[in-house]
Amino acid sequence: MKLLVLVSVLGLALGLPAPEGEPFTGYYHSTVGIQEAARIKATEEAADFDGSRIVGGSAAALGAYPHLGGLVITLTTGSTSVCGSSLLTNTRAVTAAHCWFDGQNQARQFVVVLGSVRLFTGGTRITTTSVVMHENWVPSRILNDVAIINLSWVTYSSTISNIALPSGTLLNNNFAGWTAQAAGFGVQRDGTGISTAQTLHHVSLTVITNAVCASWYPGSIQASNICIDGSQRRSTCGGDSGGPLQVNSGGPVLIGITSFGYRWGCEQGWPAAFARTTAFNTWIRARI
Repeated sequence: MKLLVLVSVLGLALGLPAPEGEPFTGYYHSTVGIQEAARIKATEEAADFDGSRIVGGSAAALGAYPHLGGLVITLTTGSTSVCGSSLLTNTRAVTAAHCWFDGQNQARQFVVVLGSVRLFTGGTRITTTSVVMHENWVPSRILNDVAIINLSWVTYSSTISNIALPSGTLLNNNFAGWTAQAAGFGVQRDGTGISTAQTLHHVSLTVITNAVCASWYPGSIQASNICIDGSQRRSTCGGDSGGPLQVNSGGPVLIGITSFGYRWGCEQGWPAAFARTTAFNTWIRARI
């Protein structure tokens, strides 16, 4: 995903759709999040590294995505995993439901990292155990992949602020053909880990129709998804889940939450899928 800035874990989210519409397999934390958390932490400790990852993107400055919140996740097993989120108000952020529970692995605690280019050090760091998953979250099919994070009060600054949800005429817009942006801490190339030369990355992606997306993932795309074109080898990737897909409409507007991608890689030309925020507008607003 080339559209994530600080944190998300999309790309290869939890059980990514398999080719030819095969059932979803695997679980996000055990297949992606835990190993990426270990790589990012080790690299940060070894060098001057800001923890970012986006496939096909470019470096982004601190403050370019002030709403992006990295998630350092403690699972009930004691393992550490990673995801991303988007700050909506001074006390609420939104992420993917699979970051809290992926169908097998249950999170116990989130540390939300705001205003930092590092995931494991720096910035404003808020610990919370208060997360509300969508009541109809279905891990086996990645349906309703949305969750709200409750936070203690966050003071806005030049590097920390909220992102708007769609409103007005944007609520009826499918955004097909729009250029969107993403950013995150995920891997930047297939088959590679986290290098010591990484900086915060972001990328521009083109939104495609759900019909086109469904031709790649038969039976997996719902009206509540929104997808981006991956044909230019740009996309979200492992470690980006839960992070923002956004457009500019009088300011940044959150149109998607990183959810899943092609199970065999982020540079293979397949679309990536997000939870469409307009589909969850009422649900989200009732909880912020």
